[in-house]
Amino acid sequence: MNPLLESFNTPYHTAPYSRIKNEHFKPAFEFAIEQAKKEVDAITSNTEAPTFENTLEALDYSGGLLNTISKIFFNLNSAETSDEVQAIANEVSPLLAEFSNDIGLNEELFTRIKTVYDKKESLNLTPEQTTLLDSSYKGFVRNGANLNDTDKETLRKIDKELSQTSLNFGQNVLAATNKYELQITDENDLEGLPDGIKEAAKMTAQQKEKDGWVFTLDFPSYYPFITYANNRDLREEISKAYGSKNYKNDDLDNQENVLKMVNLRYQRAKLLGYESHSNFVLEEEMASNPKTVLNFLDNLLAKSKPVALKENKQLTDYANKLDGIETLQGWDGAYYTEKLKQELFSLDDEKLKPYFKLDNVVKGAFEVSARLYGLNFEQIFDIDTWHKDVTTYKITYDNSDLAAIFYADYHPRAGKRGGAWMTSLNSQYIKDGENNRPHIINVCNFTKPTDTKPSLLTFNEVTTLFHEFGHALHGILANTTYPSLSGTNVFRDFVELPSQILENWCYEKEALELFAFHYETGEVIPMELVEKIKESATYMEATRMVRQINFSLVDMAWHTTNPNEISSVGDFEKQAAASTQIYPVIDETNFSTSFSHIFQGGYSSGYYSYKWAEVLEADAFEYFKENGIFNKEIGAKFKDNILSKGGSEHPMELYKRFRGQEPDNDALLKRAGLLVGVNQ
Repeated sequence: MNPLLESFNTPYHTAPYSRIKNEHFKPAFEFAIEQAKKEVDAITSNTEAPTFENTLEALDYSGGLLNTISKIFFNLNSAETSDEVQAIANEVSPLLAEFSNDIGLNEELFTRIKTVYDKKESLNLTPEQTTLLDSSYKGFVRNGANLNDTDKETLRKIDKELSQTSLNFGQNVLAATNKYELQITDENDLEGLPDGIKEAAKMTAQQKEKDGWVFTLDFPSYYPFITYANNRDLREEISKAYGSKNYKNDDLDNQENVLKMVNLRYQRAKLLGYESHSNFVLEEEMASNPKTVLNFLDNLLAKSKPVALKENKQLTDYANKLDGIETLQGWDGAYYTEKLKQELFSLDDEKLKPYFKLDNVVKGAFEVSARLYGLNFEQIFDIDTWHKDVTTYKITYDNSDLAAIFYADYHPRAGKRGGAWMTSLNSQYIKDGENNRPHIINVCNFTKPTDTKPSLLTFNEVTTLFHEFGHALHGILANTTYPSLSGTNVFRDFVELPSQILENWCYEKEALELFAFHYETGEVIPMELVEKIKESATYMEATRMVRQINFSLVDMAWHTTNPNEISSVGDFEKQAAASTQIYPVIDETNFSTSFSHIFQGGYSSGYYSYKWAEVLEADAFEYFKENGIFNKEIGAKFKDNILSKGGSEHPMELYKRFRGQEPDNDALLKRAGLLVGVNQ
């Protein structure tokens, strides 16, 4: 028997990972695809006239088994992959792309949807039903329903190639990350590094059966090294290794994959009648078109770059005074930023980390959510997971009803891609009067506990944990009827609002006192440190903003330019990033070749959404601040109008219902201190 095809006889119907073997996946996918096809056939062969219920609802509820298997498998491929799992991904991804095209290009199905769509004004639909009808109809049109047979076949080939190329890109990034090691055997080369970082590197070396200390390109290892290591040559080495991932003209090089993907995306957009891939993507986002996005980014850049250049001069003068360095390089930025921060604010991560024990920070995110949204959290131990590091929780409402099952996977390992993300194993939806509750996952890469210390987080990692839990809350509190509109199924430039707003509580005394305890003494974080955290919140903010704009502009350049005009990945990126350049260009580095967000993670023409959503969350948090950060009434409004609604209505309508007005576009600049900075 294949456990993926049985009813999950498990607590809360959770995925039975301990029973699932790799050989179960492909036959399960094949069976589920055939079952999903039969469900669609039942819709198209229905002799009754098309209605919202027998066509739109039926389609949205179809494919449940396939969705479940896909979520279980692709979570594994991201969080605990192997050569065998990656080989399976290469086999099943084309099957899934083909199935998706089979649905999207099904003429009989589209005819039924169009029949309902054409008479929608007379149907008396709810707002959520109207959204489902509109998004379904547009989805078919935007994915080729009106193409002729020859063009439909071309679209199928493009989508299959895109799916495979994206997989190849991601596998290369993971392999290149795992391939590099900086082994240090002379303890003098560790000067400047905190004891906890050295201990972690020693443990990594022991695990790899190496002498001395080993640093890798996993972020919890890489970033502390370039932030604290006094040895400038070694900072340069590891920085260049990080910046040149998949840009070495070897078997893991991603230049060909990048060019192939932007070419295929361009071909696809043109086939569907769009000027570019960005035009296609942005039509269904709040920004609506590339011009709006580029104007938005240019406006931010105009206000932030002059301040960023001042920040860079201040940092260069400091480095020159300290070490005689006349020109700061990329591998100097984090190092001198941290040193100057310590001098200006008497604050550094090593002073803060003892107060941010991972377990306590997790409890803090839970407690903030409990106070705002009436949630209760209980760790449970009878749920299967994909790795022993994963912890599981049952989340309930104050009335004891189940809200969600939550999986937390917080430490790096060889089979896990870098970064941090939220996903789900089971979406929320309501069917036949039953509210199916979600199974939500947070995956991060935080420093592991050592023999002498628990996992202690930098403040940046604290905000990352809250960020991803903000995404999780979008899934946990979902309360929509239809699965395709539930949770984080919203416009890309709206999806970061719930995640980014939760980061704000990390800077507030009332919240910090709930979870920031010294791991040895139990002492609450001193008020002077809380004040320093708040004072330093906008330190080098313009530089950080320009960096984000840099990523966003490169993303937009890749997806608004005719690829026939691009001959060199390196030259094109330099040109696209020129307006945001702060540090000297290093010829052997290139971030596009490992830019997983846009070439693997679904953010193509969407990286700008982080800054776009920051405008929303800065304005939204101001509303909380005006009324108290734990104000239950404002919390309820945010839950009822944002978190629970998913994509059931246009996001601006949801936002105005929460806030009572459209967002103030200057809210982000005010908070960052950039409006003041420009006027000075």
